[in-house]
Amino acid sequence: MTKRIFLKLIGWVFLLMLLAVVMVDYLVTNVAKENYIQNLTAQLAGKGRMIALTPPGPAAFTSDTARALAQAAGGRLTVVRSDGKVLVDSEADAAGMENHRGPARPEIVAAFDGRVGSHERLSATIGVRMLYVAVPVLNATLAVRLAVPLKEIGGQVNDIRRKLLFSTALAFLPAILVAAVLARHISRRFATIMAHTGELARGNFHSRLAGVDGSEFGQLSRTLNETAGNLETTVAQLRYEHSELEKLERIRKDFVINVSHELRTPLASIQGYTETLIDGALDDPAHNMRFLGIIRHNAERLARLTADLLSLSRIEQKRQKFEFEPHVANRLIHDAFELVRPIAEKSRIRLVEERAPENAEVYCDSEAVSQILSNLLDNAIKYTPAGGQITVGARPGEGMVEFFVRDSGIGIPEEDLPRLFERFYRVDKARSRELGGTGLGLSIVKHLVAAHNGVARVESVVQKGSTFFFTLPVEESALTNAEVDVEMRTA
Repeated sequence: MTKRIFLKLIGWVFLLMLLAVVMVDYLVTNVAKENYIQNLTAQLAGKGRMIALTPPGPAAFTSDTARALAQAAGGRLTVVRSDGKVLVDSEADAAGMENHRGPARPEIVAAFDGRVGSHERLSATIGVRMLYVAVPVLNATLAVRLAVPLKEIGGQVNDIRRKLLFSTALAFLPAILVAAVLARHISRRFATIMAHTGELARGNFHSRLAGVDGSEFGQLSRTLNETAGNLETTVAQLRYEHSELEKLERIRKDFVINVSHELRTPLASIQGYTETLIDGALDDPAHNMRFLGIIRHNAERLARLTADLLSLSRIEQKRQKFEFEPHVANRLIHDAFELVRPIAEKSRIRLVEERAPENAEVYCDSEAVSQILSNLLDNAIKYTPAGGQITVGARPGEGMVEFFVRDSGIGIPEEDLPRLFERFYRVDKARSRELGGTGLGLSIVKHLVAAHNGVARVESVVQKGSTFFFTLPVEESALTNAEVDVEMRTA
């Protein structure tokens, strides 16, 4: 590629130089010829005036005298009378020559008007192209004309042309060398830029041009590097957005599948037992109440699932209205305790409260925090055996307060921890459904915490229990960056 560009550039340089030589030759030839003819005309005019002073005078010149004077002047001599009659000519018989007073011989007309006349034309007498110069003599009663062949002028001009072309060629040699060096440099820069643009066309936006300087090529390289950087950023952003769209689409499909699956089981159970009752089991006192109890249990499960789905949908679509106000952390913990205390006592589980400093406050929506703690406590009660213990507390941190719910339950395997806050994800699916779980509680917790610009996490060891943590801000300013829709942030 570099060689091809170099040959093109050097070819154009040679073409331009050739054009310059042709123009110089044309202009110099014309100028040299014009100057030579002007000088020769002046010389012939001077010689003509000198001949006019030669005794016994032009009117009395004989043919021999005319030839001698013409030889001395270096041209052809003709003496013409004012009426156009040729009196003498150095190369022809004057008696046989035609009248010279006419428009065909403008130099004679000018001489008889009292001026020096000159003209270039083909001689009718000897058939050679000549330069004619005529001067007036004796008050324009006679005209002395000298003529020289233009062939001699052409030879002199050609000699000047040859010398000038040779000098021009010598002068162009350094220019050709400099042009070759520049063409080599330019071709390399062009080849580098073309290779870079080829990389960009193939999608390699990491490619960068070196040698960025203050020249035009440097500015072009800088612009192309900036373009490549912008393209790289744009493509990376598009790939990220495409990846996120694929992730959201996968989440949507999984959500639809999970919802369908979760609804199908209780609906099938309700439908089956209802048909059994209609078919006659309603009158069977040994089974009718048990069947009705199963129907009611599945209906309650559907109600909980529907309520959780609506709650999660409101949060994700930013339709959940929050009322953020300062609240005492211990008060939030105590209120949540009182809500689940009857259930914990029924399951023979001990509740322990680890109070934060009395002045610890958080800026939050109390209903949302109550829902967070209720979901976490409900899970802890479900998976903690009788005689176990659940501890709820809070501890201040930098710009936030971290709440925690710790249980002594069955724990969670390490491989399940990263997906625990996903919708419908269950560690033990059969046990979760048996306990009435919808699989949405922890996902709701994650979204509600994120709405407070907080973070939810979990630590667990199998057979030793689990601890769920979440943070709440202590100042209103911390809520300015809160995101209700946290799929992009925590997925």
